[in-house]
Amino acid sequence: MKHKYGPCTFCGGEVSERLIEHEYRWQAELFLFEKVPAGVCQQCGEVYFTIDTVKALEQAVLSKARPQRTIQVPVFVYPELVPA
Repeated sequence: MKHKYGPCTFCGGEVSERLIEHEYRWQAELFLFEKVPAGVCQQCGEVYFTIDTVKALEQAVLSKARPQRTIQVPVFVYPELVPA
């Protein structure tokens, strides 16, 4: 079901619903959600979620639901990348 979004609160642009990838951080963990319905501003890219979507993401993380798959993520420490 599509949600009707108002104009972007940052730039006033048109917000339309799309399916996106969303990174969700909880404590020291990173979760990646795919095909998440979200309102995306066509002008500045700001992302909006309905309360039902936010609740579903939180429930998946807090209930420790079994993910579809797990991926590895490389981690870089910025100061170590910059020559002294």
